[in-house]
Amino acid sequence: MQPFLIQLNAVTFAWPGQPRLLDIDSFALAVGERVFLKGPSGSGKTTLLGLLGGVLLPDSGSIRLLREDLSGLSAARRDRFRADHTGYIFQMFNLLPYLSVVENVTLPCRFSAVRHARALTRSASLDQAAMDLLAGLGLSEPALLRRPVTELSIGQQQRVAAARALIGSPELVIADEPTSALDADTREAFLRLLFAECERGGSSLLFVSHDSSLEPLFDRALSLRDINRAAAAQEVL
Repeated sequence: MQPFLIQLNAVTFAWPGQPRLLDIDSFALAVGERVFLKGPSGSGKTTLLGLLGGVLLPDSGSIRLLREDLSGLSAARRDRFRADHTGYIFQMFNLLPYLSVVENVTLPCRFSAVRHARALTRSASLDQAAMDLLAGLGLSEPALLRRPVTELSIGQQQRVAAARALIGSPELVIADEPTSALDADTREAFLRLLFAECERGGSSLLFVSHDSSLEPLFDRALSLRDINRAAAAQEVL
């Protein structure tokens, strides 16, 4: 059995003055696993991702990433831990418009010496590491790589965002609705490229979406409502 990368035990969370939003008895993600987590609007998926990144802390229970209990770390150490071990692909990509394609991809290595060093074990420079990742994700045109990201199509920006999340081989890649603006054929093609790059870098993938058609492509699929007892309680009410 593969060791766990993420383990949640008896996790609860509520925003101040609001009913409990999350009540998760247990959830685990194995090393190297690709998990699809279906999370419709209002189900608490964004909050859960904030907890997994250590941006938020649970009201009770434990969240362990690489066996480290995030609640036991100071805010500064949680920020460092997140930068070193987690890559994010955001729904809106969050690329910096004043940076080139390559500069956007290498950005995480400016904040993490760990990912900087890992990137250089596979490539001669950070720029080369970025270009290798972009090529693996289907962006190998030299003319594109020095352009501002604002000049790229949505599909191209998506791949830049994925390369940024993957550079330096973080143990965990979290993808939050990154394919929502793409058509079905493009979504599946992107996912297969993403899977290949995660496997090459040894990264586990937690992919959050409301698009059930993507579920068969993953090792495992589950609904946040199925593991979140607070959602079930709200439905009863």
